[in-house]
Amino acid sequence: MEPRTRVAQGESLPRSAFLLAFDLRKEKLTGRGSLGYLLRAAALAELLLGGNLADESGKARAVTAPADPGPLEAAVWEQIANSPPRSWRRWVGKDSSLAYRLVRDELEAARLIRVERRRILLFPAKRITPRRPYLSRRLAEQVGRAVRGGQPTGRLAQDVRVLAALAGAARLTVVLSEREWRRHTKRIEDLSAPVEPVATALRKIFDTASSSYG
Repeated sequence: MEPRTRVAQGESLPRSAFLLAFDLRKEKLTGRGSLGYLLRAAALAELLLGGNLADESGKARAVTAPADPGPLEAAVWEQIANSPPRSWRRWVGKDSSLAYRLVRDELEAARLIRVERRRILLFPAKRITPRRPYLSRRLAEQVGRAVRGGQPTGRLAQDVRVLAALAGAARLTVVLSEREWRRHTKRIEDLSAPVEPVATALRKIFDTASSSYG
């Protein structure tokens, strides 16, 4: 039976997404500049799955406040609750740098990552490494198996399924290569069903970014 990421490790979807983004071979985060979008999408997905948000004609609508949200989930909820319904893409793309900092600081406080503050040519810099690399490795293995198949999507643990869908939308190459992600497009669509508006918004943001550099 596929172990449940959150039950086994006590992680929210944003925290799991951050840990998943570690490239253990290079000992650094991958896609650091765009990681905030993935984290925002993970927070939105968690709120949607929890019934705190609803999809209203392609827009996110606040329903009920989360009982015990993490810092990012709380920030995202407040933004949506105090705004008229707006597109999921807007909420995925908003304040991505803040999303990164909130989850980074949360994981540092939980002693799951190490943040080394230093200066390079007088400029402040931070080196971030996982304190428990096996958590990142296990997440990558679970997400890789979920994407490659072997089990019907409906039998996967929901948090693993959704994390795999979001990683696919972001084309997180620390898990699979670009070619492998493209090969499994239909599977990723199936995995995305529970959070389809969030996954679609995230994919469009990354597709736009890719085309602008292409």
